[in-house]
This record gives sequence, C-alpha cells and structure tokens, in this order.
Amino acid sequence: MTGKKFATMLLSFVAIAATAQNPIVQTWYTTDPAPMVCGDKMYVYTGHDEDKADFFWMNEWRVYSSSDMVNWTDHGSPIDLSSFKWADDRAWAAQCIQRDGKFYWYICAHSKLTNAMAIGVAVADSPTGPFRDAIGRPLADGNWAYIDPTVFIDDDGQAWLYWGNPEVYYVKLNRDMISCNGEVQKMEMTEEGFGAPATKLRQKDVKYKDSYVEGPWMMKRNKQYYLLYAAGGVPEHISYSTAPTPTGPWTYRGNIMPLEDTKSFTNHCGVADFKGNHYFFYHTGKLPGGGGFGRSIAVEEFQYNADGTFPIIHHTDQGVNPIGTLSPWNRNEAETIAWSKGLNTDENDKTGVYVSNIHRGDFIKVREVDFGKESPRTFTASAASALQGGQLEVRLDSLGGQKLTTLDIPGTGGWEEWRTFSGNITSEVSGKHDLYFVFHGLKGPRLFNFDWWKFEK
Repeated sequence: MTGKKFATMLLSFVAIAATAQNPIVQTWYTTDPAPMVCGDKMYVYTGHDEDKADFFWMNEWRVYSSSDMVNWTDHGSPIDLSSFKWADDRAWAAQCIQRDGKFYWYICAHSKLTNAMAIGVAVADSPTGPFRDAIGRPLADGNWAYIDPTVFIDDDGQAWLYWGNPEVYYVKLNRDMISCNGEVQKMEMTEEGFGAPATKLRQKDVKYKDSYVEGPWMMKRNKQYYLLYAAGGVPEHISYSTAPTPTGPWTYRGNIMPLEDTKSFTNHCGVADFKGNHYFFYHTGKLPGGGGFGRSIAVEEFQYNADGTFPIIHHTDQGVNPIGTLSPWNRNEAETIAWSKGLNTDENDKTGVYVSNIHRGDFIKVREVDFGKESPRTFTASAASALQGGQLEVRLDSLGGQKLTTLDIPGTGGWEEWRTFSGNITSEVSGKHDLYFVFHGLKGPRLFNFDWWKFEK
C-alpha cells in the first residue's frame, strides 16, 4: 500500500469515528430494540445475534441506557434462555414495561413443552434487573406464530399484549401483568387495515399495496392507537396502521421507514418520547461483519406530521444529537460508550459489566464530556490484564487530538485482577469535549480489560 493510500484510509477512518453514531452499540450485535423511558434515562431492551450466525441463533437479551441519547451504558444480559426452564432456543424479540414499581419483560422463545414458539414474562424491581421468570411457564404457548411481543397500558389502566407472524394476536392482561384476562384473540387482517388480507386469503394475481409480517409495536398518541410493524415480506420495511380502539378497526397509513440499503433483510422498530423529543429505534446490519443475521440497533429523531401521522424516516449513520452532558468528575463506567472499535464487553457478579477484548488500535469515544471551567489534574482508570498489558491514551475531540495523558497498564495477575492507575495532566482543559480512549501495545494479543475512569481536579 502506498503512503498516499494509507493516509487516505486513515483520514477516512478518523472522519467516521468523528461523525458516526449509528449503530448505537458496537460491542455486540443487538437486535429488535424496545425503548422504555424510566426517570431521567432511556432504556433499550434488545436481542443479541451470535457472531458468524447463519440463522437467528439468539440465546440472551440485553439492556442499554442513556441520559443524553449519545453515550450508551451496557447493563449486560439480565436474562437468557436459561432464565426460563421451559425455553431452549430462539431468544427473539422482546419488550419491557413498568407498572406499580416493577418491570415486566415480555419475551418469546422456543418452548420445550409444545415444540413451538411461546410468549413468557420476567419481572424485576429495577429496569436492569435482576429479572426472574414471573410464572415459571409461558403466558401463551403452542404456536409457531407466537413471536415478537409488544405490551401497552392504556389510559384507563388496561394492559394489552400483542404479538405474531404473519398475523397479529392479542390478549388483555390483568393488573398483575403476569396473567391473561380472557382468551387470546386473532386480529382480522384486511386490505383496508394492513394493505393486504391475511396470507391465506390473498389472491396470487393481485398486487397488494403492503402486508403485515411481524414485529408489532403498539402505542397511543392523542387518543389514536398506532400499530407499527415490519411489512412487505423479505426484505422488510416499517409500516403502520391506526385505529380508534386497541382492537380496531384498523386503517393502513403507509410506510414509516421504507426499503433502504441497511444491510439487513429484517427490521424491527420501537418508538419513545424522551425529554421532549421523539425517537424511532430500528436495526440494521451495518457493523463490520454484520448482515441479516448480525444486526445492530440504531435510532433517529423525528417530528410527527401536523395531523399526527408519521413522517418518512430514513436511516442514517449520524444518528441523533446529544441532549445532555457527561461529568468527568464522577466515576464513569468504561462500558458507557458513544462509539468504539474492536471491543466487546463481559460481566460477572462481582465487577458487573466491563470492556474486554482490547487490542492495539482499538478505541472508545465518549461524547459531550463537560469539564466546565475547572481543568483536571489527574486521570484515573481501573484495568486488569493476565498478560503484559499495554497503554491507555486519553485524547481530546479526535483520535489524533490533543493528548492529555497516557497510562501504562502492566500485567495485574489476571483478567479480573483490577488495579487503579493514574496519570498527571499538565495541559489546561475546559468546556465540553469528546474523549477518545486509544489503546496501544503489542500487535496481536489481548492487552487488558477496562472497568471505569474519572478525572480529578
């Protein structure tokens, strides 16, 4: 490679690192985003595609949160297939909701009881868990169409659960959120309601304007009920219908996110309002090595049309603008990340979640770090290494930006034998900046794990 080509590639990489925000998680493949606002944080509950998968091989669900919509904290995997003794495969789309001080996470998985798909529910006292199977059995079982649950609590307090591919099923939930009020019903799929009738009623020679496929998302706004869903077949786009009641009659409204080159033949959406803004979550296959079975969640901000309809929302690499700042003076978890390259996260009961799989040239970007008017004097981080370690370099605003300090991380005796390391900062720093943690060391081996960091005045 010529020096000119290398310089061009380096500049391109630096530009991507400076502007990219989608997908919002880069340490793992994440799917089927289900946003939920609790307090001053946006939580997103996701699935997890396994690396190098050739099908939807998924074994766990994950949780991420943000108070500023650009720095996302990894809370690990509070539940997986082993959390449900009746489940043995296909940890597919799920959604969590809060009620009466508890958090109810509705999942779907393959049932050992019926050898089909089933809907289950886990419960916790915190949005990040620990979660447990609430009833020890499925809420609904025995049908291959029982996937992708979405949960909704109406203004009158009635909770509803919807799911299904290639048709929509629904049931009322009791106040306890873990039992059904009545029998499971199947929604009437009509051309007026969803762009096409149910699959078995479609005529081969008719070109329908659209069709429901899977991934429903139920919501209400200004007394109108909205059902968003993956539509059209393979590849999927996102469409929606509206109704005056939770059960219809439905009116097809058109596309929200049309077919685009997202590198994924599926899509799955969720919508949430946070701090006065409207956010649309979805997934793509745009991480390195990603694709239809290696998907990653993303988010866009949008405005409703004046009549309450959705606008067309296009996917972007830039994502959304920050709506808050991050304090450098607090202990900040290393797994709070705006953008990263080459890294994973791990977790255990003692440490919690931490950044792992660090190699030379990998980095973490954290956005909107507000130093105010006081310049830091030291930088401290917690790290661990079972090998020879490496260096953690702290830079401002870009990969090649002003270097604040470098920490030498030696071997500590194990990958979870944590030690704290500090470095002096001699240059003046004030105001808001992006921080880059750039990792150096021998080429090839893992260098160290990274748990937390902070600045001191």
